[in-house]
Amino acid sequence: MLLGKQKWFVTCVPAAASMFWFNYADAQTSIAIYGIADANVEYATNMSNVVPNAANGFRTGPGHSVVRANSGGQSGSRWGLRGVEDLGNGLRALIVLEGGFGIDTGSMQQGGRLFGRQAYVGMAAEKMGSITFGRQYTAIFDSFANFSPLGYAAQYDPLWLQLGLNARSDNTMKYVGKFSGFTATAHWSLGNGVAGNGEMPGQFRRDKGYGAAVRYTSGAFGAALVYDQYNPTLNATTGATGSNRKAGAAASYVVGPAKIMGGYRWGKNEGAASQTISRDDYYWVGVNYQISPITLTLAYYYDDWKNFNGANPKNPWQISFAANYVFSKRTDLYLTTAFARNAGLALDTQLINNVNGYYLGSDKTSMVGVALGIRHRF
Repeated sequence: MLLGKQKWFVTCVPAAASMFWFNYADAQTSIAIYGIADANVEYATNMSNVVPNAANGFRTGPGHSVVRANSGGQSGSRWGLRGVEDLGNGLRALIVLEGGFGIDTGSMQQGGRLFGRQAYVGMAAEKMGSITFGRQYTAIFDSFANFSPLGYAAQYDPLWLQLGLNARSDNTMKYVGKFSGFTATAHWSLGNGVAGNGEMPGQFRRDKGYGAAVRYTSGAFGAALVYDQYNPTLNATTGATGSNRKAGAAASYVVGPAKIMGGYRWGKNEGAASQTISRDDYYWVGVNYQISPITLTLAYYYDDWKNFNGANPKNPWQISFAANYVFSKRTDLYLTTAFARNAGLALDTQLINNVNGYYLGSDKTSMVGVALGIRHRF
C-alpha cells in the first residue's frame, strides 16, 4: 500500500535477519529482527542439589554428578528488535528491545521479563556520540567485552563475578562516544532492581549505580580502564544502602592468528555502616587462536579473597577451554570444558545471589564441566 510518498515492503538479509524498511521522503527507518538460539548437553561433577540461602546459612549439601540439557553455552539464547531512523545532518534515533529465553524449556529468562536483556531508546550524533535511556549494560560490561577470552560465554565464564550483578542496569542513562582510537562510556542508573525497587521518594541513594570507562584500540593493541559502583538496598523499610565498587584494567594484543588478553579487577562491597562485607582482587588471562574454520580458546581465572563476610576463604580459580567449529556465518558447533577449584564453575557460588547455579557440594573442593552444543544466529 502507498500512502502519499510513504511506501512499505519486506526484504530478507541472509546474514542477519528479516528486515522491515519504511521509506519516507525525508528520512529512512530500519527495523531488524534478530536473535541467537544456543543449546547444549552438559556433564558436570560434584554439584549439590541444595540451593544455598539465608534459611540454611548459605550451605550446600553433598555433591553429585549431573547430565542435563541447557540453553545458552557460548551465548545466551535471545531474540530482539533493533531500529534506526536517519534524522539527517548526522543524527539518528535508536531503539533496542531484547529478551532472553530458555530454548530447552521455552521460558523467558531474566526473571520473566519480556525484554530482560536490553530495552532502550536514544539518539546518536555522528561526531558527538550516543545517549540512550532504559535497561542497558554498564560501562564496565561494554569496556571489558573485547578482553574476555570466552567472550562473555553464558557457560563457564565468571563474568558476574568480574562485572557484578548490576551488569544489566534498569532505569539507566548511558553515553558512548568514539574519538579516534578512544571510546568513552559512562552510565547512571536512577534505580536498579537487583536488590530493590529503587527510585523511592526521600531515598535518593537507594539502588543508584554509575560508572565510567575508556577504551583504546590501535592496530593490534587494545586496552581499557573502568570504574563501577552500585548502591544496593539493604533494608527496604529504612532505605539503608551499601556500596559495591569495582575498578580495573585490561589489555590485549593480536599476533598473527592469536589474540592474547588479560586483566585485573579490584572489588570492595560495604554495608550500610561502611563496614567491609567482601574484598577481592580478580585476575584473568587467555588466548584465542584461529585455525579456520576452528577457533580455540584457553583461559585462566583467579580470585584472591582478602575478606568474605569476616572470613578469608580459599581462593577460587578456574581453567577453561573451548573449541568452536564454524559451519557458516550463522551456525557453529562448540565443545567447552572447565575445571574449577574452591568454588563451583564460573566461580560465582561465593556470591549470595548465585547466578549460574553451579553449587559445589559441601564435601567437595573442585568441579568439572563439559558441554557439547550448537549455536545458530538469525
